[in-house]
Amino acid sequence: MTKKPIKLKKLPIENHKTASWANIQKLKDESNVPIPSENEVINAKEWVEENQK
Repeated sequence: MTKKPIKLKKLPIENHKTASWANIQKLKDESNVPIPSENEVINAKEWVEENQK
């Protein structure tokens, strides 16, 4: 009898709940590219500026 390998559940590397594209304001017509609200873009910019190495 051979044993089946145990599959470990992997945790996600990144949490996308707070990403700037999570709160979509609208989509582009042909390409369906999500456009975040202006507030989300400002929040993303501030986060990048604070977390630079």
